[in-house]
Amino acid sequence: MSTLHVDVVSAEESIFEGEAEFVVLPGESGELGIFPQHTPLITRIRPGAVRIKPVGKSEELVFVAGGILEVQPHRVTVLADTAIRGHDLDEAKAEEARKKAEEALANRSADVDYAKAQAELAEAIAQIQAIRKLRGK
Repeated sequence: MSTLHVDVVSAEESIFEGEAEFVVLPGESGELGIFPQHTPLITRIRPGAVRIKPVGKSEELVFVAGGILEVQPHRVTVLADTAIRGHDLDEAKAEEARKKAEEALANRSADVDYAKAQAELAEAIAQIQAIRKLRGK
């Protein structure tokens, strides 16, 4: 069986490093499934869940808040802005972040950075979806 070497790193630490059967993640144009022998690719990643199937182990989930994906035939590198292991996700914090972002968007004052609030809202919603996906398994 052919495998991929997968590296998921954030600015703070290496989140995952090892051999995997496949990787599924939220690319800029939609969800991407990466298997061994995939065509080389570089693309941006949207906030969401990265699913990794390590060889001989159960699937792992990592939340990324965006970043860059590089794919080579036998190597996948995810350079994430922020990456959190699935079991470290906190639903209460994600819900609080979602509410704060929604309040900022609803606030009509001039001191609100709407682009930043929209990005924070998208990240919080993606994190909540990743948590629910993890719990559903």
